[in-house]
Amino acid sequence: MEAIKSLADYVNKGAFYKAVVEDGSDIIFIVDYNGNILYHNPSVEETLGHAPFSLIGKIFFDFVEPETLRNFKAEFEKSTTKPYDESIEFRFLCKDGSYKYLEFNSINLKHKEGFEGLILDCRDITQRKKDAEELLRAQKAKEQFLANMSHEIRTPINGIAGMVNLLTEATSEEDRVSYLNAIKNSTENLKVIINDILDLSVIESGKLKLEKIGFNIKYQLSAVIDTFQFQCKEKGIELKYSIDPNADTVLLGDPVRLNQILINLISNAVKFTHIGEINVKVELDRKEDKTHYIRFTVSDTGVGVPKEKVNHIFESFTQADESVTRRYGGTGLGLSIVKQLVELQNGTIEVRSMESKGTKFVFVIPYESGQIKDLVQPQSSKAKTTPRYSFKGLKVLLVEDNDINRLYALNILKKWQCEVDGAENGYIALERLRTNDYDIILMDIQMPVMDGYEATKNIRRGLKPPKSYIPIIALTANAIKGDNEKCMEVGMNDYLSKPFQPEDLYKVITKFAKEKPLQPIENEYIEATHDKVTDLTYLTNVCDGDKVFMRDMIETFITNTPSAINEMQKQISKMAWNKVGDVAHKLKPSITFMGIESLKPIIKKIEDNGRENYETDEIPALVNTLSSKCQLAFKELQKALNNL
Repeated sequence: MEAIKSLADYVNKGAFYKAVVEDGSDIIFIVDYNGNILYHNPSVEETLGHAPFSLIGKIFFDFVEPETLRNFKAEFEKSTTKPYDESIEFRFLCKDGSYKYLEFNSINLKHKEGFEGLILDCRDITQRKKDAEELLRAQKAKEQFLANMSHEIRTPINGIAGMVNLLTEATSEEDRVSYLNAIKNSTENLKVIINDILDLSVIESGKLKLEKIGFNIKYQLSAVIDTFQFQCKEKGIELKYSIDPNADTVLLGDPVRLNQILINLISNAVKFTHIGEINVKVELDRKEDKTHYIRFTVSDTGVGVPKEKVNHIFESFTQADESVTRRYGGTGLGLSIVKQLVELQNGTIEVRSMESKGTKFVFVIPYESGQIKDLVQPQSSKAKTTPRYSFKGLKVLLVEDNDINRLYALNILKKWQCEVDGAENGYIALERLRTNDYDIILMDIQMPVMDGYEATKNIRRGLKPPKSYIPIIALTANAIKGDNEKCMEVGMNDYLSKPFQPEDLYKVITKFAKEKPLQPIENEYIEATHDKVTDLTYLTNVCDGDKVFMRDMIETFITNTPSAINEMQKQISKMAWNKVGDVAHKLKPSITFMGIESLKPIIKKIEDNGRENYETDEIPALVNTLSSKCQLAFKELQKALNNL
C-alpha cells in the first residue's frame, strides 16, 4: 500500500474508513428495504455479543423485540421514504438473549446511489433510558411527597383553625379543655412532620453531630417501649421486647439518635400492624476488643411490603405505594432518616418483608465499652413547669413580625414582670433603641423591611456603648444548615428555635440577666399541705399566676366531680364495671390538678379493676372512699377560691 504522507492524502485515499466504520464504537448496519442485513461492522460483538459478520444474511426485524416490532416497522418504512432519518429507538436482541436499547440515524442510499437500502448508524442508549426512567421515578416520588406533605400539613392546620373557632364559642370548661387538647395534638403532629424534614436536611448537609456518652440499652429501650404500650393496647396488638444479658451493659455512644431510630421503626410497626404482635430484640452481634456490635431487630406481623418495593423504602419521599399514604398518612421520610442515622454511626441496616405476613428490620451499630461512671443521669421525670420567679424591672425589646408569636412571647414575659416594648421589624427596633434603654433584645430572624441579621449588624456597628453591647437572642423557626453559626457571626449572643417552651426562654434570659436579682412570684394562695387533702402547687404552676384560669379549674372540679361520682354509683348498681372504669379515667386528670395525692392510687384502682372486670367486689368501697375524700377536698378548695 502506498505510504500516506499527509492528512489530505489520508482523506483522499479513504484510509479513515477503518477508523470510523470498522473500529468505531457505533454499530453500522447496511440493510435493504426488506430488512436483509448485507453488512455490519465488528462493533456488534462489543455491544451486542454477536460475532463479527455473523448477522450478515439474516433479517434485521427478527432481532427487534417482538412487542415493539409493529411500531418499529412503521418507523422503518418512513425512513425508506426520506433521504435521512434520526433518533429512531428500538430494542435489539443480544447474543445472551437479553435486549438492549439502540437508536439509529439512517442514510437512504436510494437518494444517494440509487440503491434500495439504508445505512443504519446505531448507538447503545441503554444507560440513557435507565437514567431517564430513574429521573422519572424520582420526579414522581417527589411529586407524591409534595402531595403528601400538603395533605399532612393542611390536616393539623385545618384542625387548629376549626378548634380555635369552636373555642371562641365554647361555654363550658369541659368543652374548652377538649378543644385545647385537640389543638395541642394537632400542633404536636405538625411538629413531627417539620422535625422529619429538618432532621433530613441536617443529616444530608453533614451538620449533624453525634454525642459519645455513657448509656444503658435496657433503660433506653424500656423508656421507648413504654411510650407505645398504650397505643398498642388500644389496637389490641402485643408489644414485646427482650435484651440479651451480653448486650445489657454500659456503652458509649449517642442514645438520643438510638432512641430516634427505635421510635421511627416501632412507630412504623404500630402503624402497619392490626393483628398480632411487635417484637423488639437486642443482642450482642459480636465483640471486637472494646467495641460491642449490638444487633437490634424490630419485627411485626403487619401488612408487609411488596417484594418489588422493598429496595426503595429507605429512599427519601418514598412509601410502599400511594395507597399507604392515603390509608396511614406520613411523609415517607422516617425510614430514610433511620438508614442515614444508622450509617452515620458506622452501622448497617437491612429489611426483610413479605406482603400480608409482616416486616423485620435488623440494624447493627458498634458501641465502645463504657463504665458505670460514664452513665449520664436521666433528667427528672417530673412535669416541666414554668419557673416561679420573675425578672421584675428587666427591660426587654421584643422584635417579632408575627402577631401570634409576639402575643405568645409578650404574655410569658409579662408574667415574669418584665417591662416589654414590641417592634414589628428590625427598622422599628433600631428606632426604639435610639430613644429607649433595654437590658435584652429578643430578635426574630425573618422579617420584612429589615431582618434580624441586618438589625443586629446595625446595633453592633452603628450604636454607641452600652447599647451596642446589649445581649441579643435570636428567635427563629428556621433550623436548617448552620443558622446557629450565622447568628453568632453577625453578633447575636444566643439562639432559640421556635416553637419554644417558657422554660427554654427562661433559661436563655437567665444567662444574660444575672445582674438583675430574680424575684419570687407572689403565690399567696399556696398554703401548707401537711394536714390537707389538696395541694394546689401543681395547679399553680400550670396556671402560671393566672388567677382567673385557676379559679375556673377549681370551680369546674367542685361542680363536675359530684355528678361523676353519682354516675359511678349508678353504674355500680347495674354492675357495668367497665363504665365505672371509664368515668374514673375521665376523673383522673382533675384529681392530679387538685393535688389530691391520697386519691391517685384509689382512682387508678377503680379504673383498672373496672376496665379489666377484676376484683369488682372492691369497687363500691373504693368509690365510697373517693366520695368521702372529695367532700373534704371541696371544703378546702372553696377556701382557696375565697382567697383568690
